[in-house]
Amino acid sequence: MALPTIVLKDTLPGRRTNEPVTFTVDSELQEDLWTATTNTGETLTCQRLRANPVPGKTNFITVATFEGSVELTLTGPATQHVEGITEREPVETDAFVRLDTGYFDLEMCSGTAEGTGSSKWGLRHFSTLKEGIDLLPSGNNAIGGFYGPFFTPENGLINPPEHTTVDIEIIERGPVLHHYRMNGTIPDGLLDELKGKTFSIDWKFTHGTPYFTRSYRVDDFQTVINGRSITNKITVGDEFEAGQGNVVFDRFQAYGGTRYRAGDPYAAELAKMVDETIATSTSNTAKFEEFRRQLTGNIEAAHWDLYWRLFSSWEGALDNTEIRKRLARVRADSHVLADLPDRQWAITEAPVDVSALPHETIFPGPASKTAEFHSELDRAMIWWTSAPSGAFQIVQRRQSGWVNWGTNGENECPELPVDVQIKTAYGMFTDSWQHVADQLETAPTAHRA
Repeated sequence: MALPTIVLKDTLPGRRTNEPVTFTVDSELQEDLWTATTNTGETLTCQRLRANPVPGKTNFITVATFEGSVELTLTGPATQHVEGITEREPVETDAFVRLDTGYFDLEMCSGTAEGTGSSKWGLRHFSTLKEGIDLLPSGNNAIGGFYGPFFTPENGLINPPEHTTVDIEIIERGPVLHHYRMNGTIPDGLLDELKGKTFSIDWKFTHGTPYFTRSYRVDDFQTVINGRSITNKITVGDEFEAGQGNVVFDRFQAYGGTRYRAGDPYAAELAKMVDETIATSTSNTAKFEEFRRQLTGNIEAAHWDLYWRLFSSWEGALDNTEIRKRLARVRADSHVLADLPDRQWAITEAPVDVSALPHETIFPGPASKTAEFHSELDRAMIWWTSAPSGAFQIVQRRQSGWVNWGTNGENECPELPVDVQIKTAYGMFTDSWQHVADQLETAPTAHRA
């Protein structure tokens, strides 16, 4: 059998670092690991992909570091130990796996469905090996949760990451690629059209690559959120934490310029309703008394989840009738305040200092390439979505130390189409983040020589 030569070409300038590449051989090969040699003399590990086999063919994945173009030729089965992704001792009790990818140290959790920040499924610890700083040190937040349209004032604030668990299946696991699929069922809220919905999330991590990939599938749905018809659009939320008085990222920027409105009237109205409810509700449930103890004091410094958990139909602190009445008032007042003339749109080419703005929150307009970064420490998190999100909610809240990247507009209105691919890069990329975003968007091509 003649083993093929694959040509990789990059249409963008600059260096690719451990870029994942898939290719196909016109033969059914059985060994899990093969080696390939490049025209520059490097040896690459190629992992046979087990999912979706095609008769008479074999699919492989490898990672290549190159600039411009490179050729690789499959040489034969691997006969020695190869470097690659390894597993570490996990931190959280609900951890499914903790990976050392050769670039990231991250922990994937299945959740506990106990209704708290530490209950969430997703990535609950995340750092680069070089920097060694966990962006989620407490485990009380997570990267990768999705919320809207289920987490909205209309639906009784059901939070899928906190209120359910996921089953995680291994699709591929080898030194080059780990591919996992989370499967779960969203708890029912107040809206009948959103009941009984299931979801799955595919996560892919490759050896030494400075980014990871994910995509979300949710059962078809159609509802009305924030007065708008919403069909198969979701809010994906990535959270980070640094402790009160500090933030992991202190700037936000959208590719090509940022169009945004500052402030979050909905959050302010919800906080006001929390205060009113604590003072006036006649609920005598044990859960209400628990929240009353937690929410008495400086709510501005509290974890954001405490703003809404009081009104979650899942939590049961209030009965559904009281939840509907109170959230209807929050919703109506927020609709008016969000669109008042004094909430003008700002247009800027410069990075936005979110913490300096009202409620330490902005709502940027449509984009497919965005970044949050630290103005002094050089670290940057970069997101590319294969279709633009219609809006974002960006929070950099020094009072609580909480930072958020969410694909929703005002009043929790979801804006990211389901099935969109998300690539997320992290590293010392502040000065080059636009170029990194371009590389996420435009992958190198691979074809037979």
